[in-house]
Amino acid sequence: MLQKLLHHKVRIALAMALILGLVLIRAYEDSLFYDPFLDYFKSDYYNLPLPEIDNLQLFFGLFFRYFLNAALSLAIIYVLFKDIDAVKFASVLYLLFFIILIIAFFFVLFYTGETNKMGIFYTRRFLIQPIFLLLFLPAFYYQKQKK
Repeated sequence: MLQKLLHHKVRIALAMALILGLVLIRAYEDSLFYDPFLDYFKSDYYNLPLPEIDNLQLFFGLFFRYFLNAALSLAIIYVLFKDIDAVKFASVLYLLFFIILIIAFFFVLFYTGETNKMGIFYTRRFLIQPIFLLLFLPAFYYQKQKK
């Protein structure tokens, strides 16, 4: 097993560098993205009204963050599996999930915002965190083992 790890040290180093990129996105989220919900959900938000938001700026902030997370996640998938078909499939899923989630986020925000703060929280969480990578890695690993 150690020989196998040493044999793939470049791939492991690349994957670690890409994961560091995901960590840096999280570390500098306050300065990189417009998201008034960052501070809002860190506070006692149940007793606070929703923050004032610029809808267009929020959309582009969420889009930019989702795009960066997706690009790094796709690069991680490629580095680990060397399977361009898996990357293409994951790309389509990332696009599909973004469309569904961004529509759901703004729907919940506009129509049930004050009464459904947890809906906003969790929908936004899927948009800003690389959660899909945690789902795709075991799925692609299993698929590769089945071949």
